[in-house]
Amino acid sequence: QVQLVESGGGLVQPGGSLRLSCAASGSIFSDNFLAWYRQAPGKERELVARVTSGGSTNYADSVKGRFTISRDNAKNMVYLQMNSLKPEDTAVYYCNAYRPRPSGSRIYDYWGQGTQVTVSS
Repeated sequence: QVQLVESGGGLVQPGGSLRLSCAASGSIFSDNFLAWYRQAPGKERELVARVTSGGSTNYADSVKGRFTISRDNAKNMVYLQMNSLKPEDTAVYYCNAYRPRPSGSRIYDYWGQGTQVTVSS
């Protein structure tokens, strides 16, 4: 049973930075794709960033150049470094770990409880 726990959310001023962390348990961590999603009030959940087991990354257009996803397999951690934060980044951020099939479906799909990020002056 895989468990994910996010931390690092909080209140930050526009232009500021925040680093989110997600601690993952379970033996499949190194094989997982890891991702950060977010959901703002009145909006659907959206993919923010993803990192594959091989280290390839993908970002939403809205965060490219500002956010960086990274993983530390030795520590079973995934991070989201958030720079140049904007009010539009305000959302609950969720850590996601999954194992994909070639078809695109997921063998496993685990989620953290979410951490609130609020960007406001």
